[in-house]
Amino acid sequence: MSAICQVTGRKPGFGNRVSHSHKRSKRRWDPNVQRRRYWLPSEGRTITLTVSTKGIKTIDRRGIEAVVAELRRKGVQV
Repeated sequence: MSAICQVTGRKPGFGNRVSHSHKRSKRRWDPNVQRRRYWLPSEGRTITLTVSTKGIKTIDRRGIEAVVAELRRKGVQV
């Protein structure tokens, strides 16, 4: 499962891990991405989305129907 939110588009951030002696090595910050199932009443079925916690709040605020319509306009297969 890739760490990309389907709703907000959040991706991992990259940077350096800095030790006490200031040695630097690469690291990555993954967003809090979860697989969630949503009921789509207009189609009478469930869909599974990979969403971040901010994406879950967006779905709660705007509604699953509006979010799915926007995803389909972008060309995402749902």
